Amino acid sequence: MLQNETVTVIGAGNIGRALIGGLIEGHEFEPAQLRATRRTETALKALQKDFPGISTTSDNPAAVQGATMVILAVKPQNFAGVIEEIKDNVHPETLVISVLAGITTHTLEEAFGQKIPVVRTMPNTPAIVDEAASAITGGQFAKSKHLELAKHIFQAVGTVEVVPEYMMDAITGLSGSGPAYVYMFIESLTDAGVKQGLPRLTAFRLASQTVYGAAKLVRDTGKHPAILRDEVTTPGGTAIAAVAELEAHGIRTMLINAVATASERSAELSGE
Repeated sequence: MLQNETVTVIGAGNIGRALIGGLIEGHEFEPAQLRATRRTETALKALQKDFPGISTTSDNPAAVQGATMVILAVKPQNFAGVIEEIKDNVHPETLVISVLAGITTHTLEEAFGQKIPVVRTMPNTPAIVDEAASAITGGQFAKSKHLELAKHIFQAVGTVEVVPEYMMDAITGLSGSGPAYVYMFIESLTDAGVKQGLPRLTAFRLASQTVYGAAKLVRDTGKHPAILRDEVTTPGGTAIAAVAELEAHGIRTMLINAVATASERSAELSGE
């Protein structure tokens, strides 16, 4: 499906590197089909070391010349300058894939100033270990074939949901920012174990594996989390006592409000 494609990743930081690694490891691309840009020589050397055979450069316009897909993975606040820099070198039929939080397909289309196919995505950092939760949506000039290409790219590093664009801010708040909430949960569980007398490393290993195992059980069984929780909470037992304490301190409300706040910030970033 991708043997005739040439992909340029503009700003190959964490997400960009994860996509490059997933595509190479999954044998979707030969390294020679991939190009990546970074600002510094040190970052470029690191890319060359990790992914031998890919093309690396700090010259964004040269990197997009002749590419069939361009992945924009720069910081959202830098997107306008980057697009201004490359737009004259991007062919109108080139698929542009954005991982920029809060930046709409309309804003990207306007910045390019041409009827170019744009797919907006929201992956998250577990893409680094091929366990991303990604959502994608197409702009007004993106066709089904463009969505399929983008879906194929992101399936190399996890699971993909195709959604209408109005959902993207909520997805940014839920899964895009979600790893931060989970890391805080793991950190708190670790501290709780230490408070109860466990060595920190032991507490950390148990906490992280508990979160990973519980998530895998939800995903693999398809059971509602409430059912799985009930299977752990025996009458008068330790788990139900702890659940009552969590509910008393409003854990649900805190998480719901956190997702809402992140979603609102994503909408603010769009400027629309």
